[in-house]
Amino acid sequence: MLCVAGRPLRPTTWLGVPFLFVGAVLGLTGLAGLLIGVSDSQIALSTPVFGAATAVTAAAGATVCWSSSRQRRWLRWPYPAAVLAVGVLAGGVEVPVLAVVALGLPATGWLVRQYVVERRRTEELAAAGHRDLDFTSTSC
Repeated sequence: MLCVAGRPLRPTTWLGVPFLFVGAVLGLTGLAGLLIGVSDSQIALSTPVFGAATAVTAAAGATVCWSSSRQRRWLRWPYPAAVLAVGVLAGGVEVPVLAVVALGLPATGWLVRQYVVERRRTEELAAAGHRDLDFTSTSC
């Protein structure tokens, strides 16, 4: 999606992707629990959620506009592996539902906002007749 939008990710944005993803998933899960009246005040961190965040991070790594080959070499694959390792180590750790919801809902809102902004930008570029909407990590 980000390549098609014609806007490569900055490395700093890419570094936040897994944490925004995990925060959004856990925030929505916690909110659902509160809405259906689950009485637990804790929610456990989930290794599969971190696994999905790792996959999203690895896939988005192809859209990053790296500053140097050294930066790409030391971050492109080791960072998603580190996210997965954190997920395995943190799996089962319980955190307060209210804290998860308080952090997760703004993360979800930010992700939705970014999607809408990029969607509009892509539509405007397409309407203007831009044919060069496809970027790869090598064309930055």
